[in-house]
Amino acid sequence: MTRLQVANLMDQTGLVPLFYHPDPELGKKVLKACYQGGARLLEFTARGDFAHEVFAELNRYALRELPGMALGVGSVTDGAAASLYMQLGARFVVTPSFREDIARVCNRRKVLWSAGCGSLTEIGHAEELGCEIIKLFPGSVYGPEFVRAVLGPQPWTRIMPTGGVSPDETNLRGWFDAGVCCVGMGSNLITKKLLELEDFKTLADSVSQVMKTIAHIRGKG
Repeated sequence: MTRLQVANLMDQTGLVPLFYHPDPELGKKVLKACYQGGARLLEFTARGDFAHEVFAELNRYALRELPGMALGVGSVTDGAAASLYMQLGARFVVTPSFREDIARVCNRRKVLWSAGCGSLTEIGHAEELGCEIIKLFPGSVYGPEFVRAVLGPQPWTRIMPTGGVSPDETNLRGWFDAGVCCVGMGSNLITKKLLELEDFKTLADSVSQVMKTIAHIRGKG
């Protein structure tokens, strides 16, 4: 899957679930539930020790069992880490802040990278280096009005907020009406309670409902 295919998949589906857990077996169940709910992307937020080993196992599983699923990595803070995850098959790389070293290594491998930006200057700089989709983080701080303001002078910019995004229609409508191309959703979707109960049927249903809500807001459902 090419970088442009991944970017288009983000555009088309509108949702990137975010998830991290040190247990790869639980991770596989989460990945499958998201897939069954209609998600075709998942950002593995690499925040723990030996997270790359968990990612490798999850990606092998996705490639073997979940056709069309693009597994990417988030919380990447330097080019070396980005290179490691790309060697493990990451289809996209998401960063909490804008880093030129990550841009360079991802561009060299033609892998989509989404830079965490918080100003119009950062967004412009990231786009000059080839960033297709900007990560707005934390979304709860900036809000939909920031997106609307950015797209005024830069209607070509594609933005994905994470943090401050929830499954309810009012929240999602606020973001999509402002002009985001997709949203990243973590613990408000893949909740701690669902993981504790291992209620993967409810998770799949929740993902499906979010996908339907996004399609309805966009006038596609």
